[in-house]
Amino acid sequence: MSQLKDKFKNVIVKRPAASMVDGITSAPELGKPIYEKAILQHDAYIEALKSCGVAVTVCPKNEDFPDSCFVEDTAVIVTGEIAILSNPGAASRNGEKLEMLPYLEKFFDEDHIFKIQSPGTMDGGDVMMVGDTYYIGMSERTNREGIRQFHNILAKVGKKCIPVPMTEMLHLKTGVNYLEHNNLLISGEFLHYPTFKDFNQIVVDKSEGYAANCIWVNETVIVPEGYPNVLKAVKDLGIYRVITCDTSEYKKLDGGLSCLSLRF
Repeated sequence: MSQLKDKFKNVIVKRPAASMVDGITSAPELGKPIYEKAILQHDAYIEALKSCGVAVTVCPKNEDFPDSCFVEDTAVIVTGEIAILSNPGAASRNGEKLEMLPYLEKFFDEDHIFKIQSPGTMDGGDVMMVGDTYYIGMSERTNREGIRQFHNILAKVGKKCIPVPMTEMLHLKTGVNYLEHNNLLISGEFLHYPTFKDFNQIVVDKSEGYAANCIWVNETVIVPEGYPNVLKAVKDLGIYRVITCDTSEYKKLDGGLSCLSLRF
């Protein structure tokens, strides 16, 4: 369905704040994150990314924003051409976009940075890039006005936007993630969506639903640690270097592998 995109050259991450123990969660039964363990996991995540041949920019922590390590929600970078500063839908997270702007400005001049404006909201976790097409989840964090603005910005650079209705998951990429080569990890409410019927679907069972959120970085797929069926399924495709990374402390805040970085 799409040509393989150019290699990623850069990744932006943000150090977790100690205040992350009070971050947003839909799964309080998992307990609060253990900060010291989260820092070690973040260190390992950075090393895993570096092993994929990218330069990693590490933004300093900010205790004012407990969820700010999840930088993916603050911006969408369109195949290295433009950056779109999002307008996060959770009130406690909205200020995170202002923290990200100076880092985007290191890579893009003002003519190549666009912004989602209120009343539009958009979380980057709702956006999945497939070549020149950008699927965007219509979630509680991303509203119709945000999608309209996103569509119009993409049109300026010849990209296509496909809205995806959703009712169950936090973000689009909570349940569906593209691994290039027409391979798509898919789970939950998205399993029977006609929108995704032409992909080679790697179905993720509910018991390993968290692992639907894997990331492709320059022909390496990073899989969350502890999900053997998904790990085997990705390895069995036979075309990727496959590594694992422990994100168990971030799972407690509804966060996964893609949430923790901007890759471009």
